Amino acid sequence: MTRQIIAILRGIRPDEARAVAEVIVAAGIDIIEVPLNSPDPLRSISDMASALGERARIGAGTVLSTRQVAEVKAAGGVLVVSPDCNPDVIQATKAAGLASYPGVMTPTECFAALRAGADGLKFFPGSLIGPDGLKAVKAVLPQDTKTYAVGGAGPGNFADWAAAGVTGFGIGSALYRPGDTPDQVHERATAIVTAYDNTMPAGGFAT
Repeated sequence: MTRQIIAILRGIRPDEARAVAEVIVAAGIDIIEVPLNSPDPLRSISDMASALGERARIGAGTVLSTRQVAEVKAAGGVLVVSPDCNPDVIQATKAAGLASYPGVMTPTECFAALRAGADGLKFFPGSLIGPDGLKAVKAVLPQDTKTYAVGGAGPGNFADWAAAGVTGFGIGSALYRPGDTPDQVHERATAIVTAYDNTMPAGGFAT
């Protein structure tokens, strides 16, 4: 069972990646992405996938090209998250057997992503779209579409997003900032999990 929370570890270094990932998984979050604009991100992904691949889904964020999709797979990643909706990247991700979560804002982008095979939609930036924007767009999407609020979503507004029907969240700086210790990250992760479990319908779990 998996909480629909994606831990976004932007800026993490390979020497700290495994320790930080360990405490995040211990707190109850088992989907982790390392944005590709982090230091040596493929090494971090490889280290975390080797150590935690049986307990967590590890992948990359800020994936902008089909070449990067291939690199993520070679590093052991199993999911690809992007800030934009690029059908070529989505199709390459699915062809590689990985899960695809492209960034979208508009109905046009949502349907383009779904037609290309996206597994879920990353509504980014969430602070600009807001729960009302998500609710309006969801009215025209297929009912089983998975939606994630990223950028501006956190424990303080989980309830607002839940009321709009969001599937889950991508959490970045509210969970990890460069220089944070594993203890600090674990404390934040625990608080996020508690707020999520208290807010999301039926705990917001998925297999």
